[in-house]
Amino acid sequence: MEDTKAKVVSRGPCNSCGSSDANVLYDTNTQYCFSCNTYTKGDGSMGQEQTSPVRGVYQNSLTQGEFAAIPARNISLATCKHYGVTVRGDKHYYPYYDESNSLVANKVRQVSNKAFFVEGHLPKGKLFGQNKFNNRGKFVTLCEGEIDALSAYEMLGSKWPVLSIKSGAQGAIKDVKANYEYLNGFDKIVVCFDNDEHGRKAANQVAQVFEPNKCLIMKMDMKDANDYLKAGKREAFVRQWWDSKPYTPAGIVNLADIADSLYDEDDVETVLYPYNGLNDKLFGIRTGELVTFTAGTGAGKSSMMRELMYHLLTNTEHNIGIFSLEENKKQTAFHLMSVAASDRIYIKEIRDKYSKEELRKFEDPTIRTGRYFAFDHFGSITTDEILNRIRYMVKALDCKFIILDHLSILVSGLEGEDERRNIDQMMTKLRSLVEETRCAMLLVSHLRRASGDKGQEQGKEISLSMLRGSHSIAQISDAVIAMERDQQATDPIKANTTTVRVLKNRYAGETGVAAYLLYDRDTGRMQEIDNPFESDQDLEDVGEFL
Repeated sequence: MEDTKAKVVSRGPCNSCGSSDANVLYDTNTQYCFSCNTYTKGDGSMGQEQTSPVRGVYQNSLTQGEFAAIPARNISLATCKHYGVTVRGDKHYYPYYDESNSLVANKVRQVSNKAFFVEGHLPKGKLFGQNKFNNRGKFVTLCEGEIDALSAYEMLGSKWPVLSIKSGAQGAIKDVKANYEYLNGFDKIVVCFDNDEHGRKAANQVAQVFEPNKCLIMKMDMKDANDYLKAGKREAFVRQWWDSKPYTPAGIVNLADIADSLYDEDDVETVLYPYNGLNDKLFGIRTGELVTFTAGTGAGKSSMMRELMYHLLTNTEHNIGIFSLEENKKQTAFHLMSVAASDRIYIKEIRDKYSKEELRKFEDPTIRTGRYFAFDHFGSITTDEILNRIRYMVKALDCKFIILDHLSILVSGLEGEDERRNIDQMMTKLRSLVEETRCAMLLVSHLRRASGDKGQEQGKEISLSMLRGSHSIAQISDAVIAMERDQQATDPIKANTTTVRVLKNRYAGETGVAAYLLYDRDTGRMQEIDNPFESDQDLEDVGEFL
């Protein structure tokens, strides 16, 4: 036959199917996509291919070469004969047959320039190799290309049918659906696509076409089947072929698969709270968790957060990121120094009693350690910018612990007047950020306005339903800790005691009152004490039964 075939100029994306490299431009100014089989004429008009874009070649005039091995790919003569693969010059011809087993197309690979083109009408063809095997059996293996199909067949000892889709990963679904009845006749379909992003994605898509457990996904250490054959790793390929697992949708894991690594150390770090009662219930603060603290005005939220900031500094080696959105950076610094000083030097009148040399003693163990990083929020800033600052603190500044005070101000930067929706959105973003960075985030959230006779300033017991945007906060937080204080109590001990109540505990499950913290007005510190309300509670209980 006269060699009047068009020459390949380039390969690139297809405007019809979106394939990144399946569209071939020929020197005749025609184009052909091997993924969607769209033929573009020189004038730009499109249509499904009726003849090959190769000049002068029709379905009834297909090249017939000679049977030969493919040494560069380590493929034997016997395998090539079985599939009908022939060679002429530096061109290899991979035959495709229709439903009547008539030759309708050749996929041609030119070795010298690695170009490929089609003779005949490929859309009419079945899967590569399909004409050589029965439509029933225990296994059929499906590869992404002809070379891989030949390689897999050879390494499997010619025991099982091995086929190839026609148009690469991009056209896998179309090819599989067109030959669904044939493939479904086998007990199991082993999908052996390339070990790359496109191949893995296409394999999962193919598996979903069939009933559950029909398809087995082969996970390869090398890129494709031919790489195993060229490297002489037949046994490794066969072993991984037999190890193929049924397709499982993302997010579903067989726990048996993690049994061997169950007791391996993970990247979670734990630091205990400064209060025994909280540790008894929560077993400490863990990285990768989001803990929400909530309370009414004057119940001790700020004092608690200052204690935690100082405790994390002195009990870990990690940096701490602070987002105190209601105070400036100088106020934050003085609050931290106050804990070290055990004096309320954040109050100017008290601070003025100290010399600069004396104040320096409280700077050294706190702000001059270089381990505190505060967010200077002068001027307006969006919530996304704050989230980016948090990410930067964790990833660039190695802040394992983030204190965010408080949620309502953060949400105020969101558009829209629906506060609940805004809180839902922000909590989701914060949760995602914690999962991404694996930091421990301590978040302060406000309560709804009190209702009923007894308000929050009288130590009203807090429940999850009292949180602003309670649904998302309760659902997304790993732990929720509430603080209650009866500021109207006549007894000074009771008026300055905060009841710490665990409302949610995902880690250990135990909730309820965890500790009683007495605020010392002289030192500004919070100290854990025994229950100061116990005697009154006993009397109340007795009164109920009198």
